[in-house]
Amino acid sequence: MRIAIASDHAAFELKALLRDWLIDEGHEVADLGPDRDDRVDYPDFGYLLADVVADGTAERGIALCGSGIGISIAVNRNPALRCALVSEPLSAALAREHNDANCLALGARLTGIDMAKACITAFLETEFGGGRHAGRVEKLSHPTQES
Repeated sequence: MRIAIASDHAAFELKALLRDWLIDEGHEVADLGPDRDDRVDYPDFGYLLADVVADGTAERGIALCGSGIGISIAVNRNPALRCALVSEPLSAALAREHNDANCLALGARLTGIDMAKACITAFLETEFGGGRHAGRVEKLSHPTQES
């Protein structure tokens, strides 16, 4: 799978570990930065990640910052993105199955490496359920659409 990953400075170390692990797992990974742990603004990297997933360059995105909150908000500004902030694998799987999430957000200060890997595995291995969820997901990209 083609996966884009981005972070801010607070999640730089976790991003590097996850990038290497994803490559070892056989995925094609685009590391969108930053390339060092100097202070950066998470919205810049969230917007970049969203653009790469929205244009199809990457099939899925992984967004990381200290809490995961700020970067997930930035990613979700793009109407083509459905970024779910999670802290355990069940939420990651449900975000895919029910919400067709195409981006996962994690907080580096709140989530250890093993839990992060478990969340990402669930996110990547779970398919969208479609059916009754499809209409709801469509509304997420078109908020003015009537029922």
